[in-house]
Amino acid sequence: MRQAPIRRVRPDWHSGARATVPAQPTTVQGSDFVSTSLIYRNRAVYELMMRGLYGRHYAARYRAIAELVPEGADVLDVCCGPATLYTRYLRHRNVRYTGLDLNEKFVAGVTRAGGAGRVWNMRSSQPLPPADVVIMQASLYHFLPDAAPVLDRMLAAARERVVLAEPVRNLATSRNRLLALIGQRFTDAGDGSQAHRFTEASLADLMRGYRARIVRDELIAGGREKLYVLAT
Repeated sequence: MRQAPIRRVRPDWHSGARATVPAQPTTVQGSDFVSTSLIYRNRAVYELMMRGLYGRHYAARYRAIAELVPEGADVLDVCCGPATLYTRYLRHRNVRYTGLDLNEKFVAGVTRAGGAGRVWNMRSSQPLPPADVVIMQASLYHFLPDAAPVLDRMLAAARERVVLAEPVRNLATSRNRLLALIGQRFTDAGDGSQAHRFTEASLADLMRGYRARIVRDELIAGGREKLYVLAT
């Protein structure tokens, strides 16, 4: 059944100083992935790690997002990883799916599954392909400390809504030094390890600049992720 359209909200673009993001090519050769963490080199390892992190809430984190995608919609999944959202939760709903990722192996998997996969460096300032629904799940932290330009480009590309889900309970911020080290070292998607993470409070600080666009916000996946829906 088609999701009822979200009511329109008057635009309120995030304002304030921006750090300049240098343009980078959107096509990335395999040699650029030498530092990629193990979980980003293999779909099976990635899935195993995610199942371990989310436990019984693993499927719920995907369902919460899939429910926000109307049947037949054009979908852009930014930093799509192995495209589990598409292959298990969206493909049967007749969506037109495009997955962007820095990892060539993941992108090839999207194409094999019937979607449109594109190698894309989100640190580039290049405009994103337009879509009805633009999604990012568990990836915005990669762009800290200045994640706002990424969210701005997602909003510019979305014809109807942006769906953002971001972890707010993380290994990398654990008080246990060993767990924190594991969380930081195993999250290199191909452009360097990520020491920064969002907390619920720091994510709320970022999203405050988009408050006029927010039509839904809630914790999902047993409180591990914060979900925001922004109208465009």
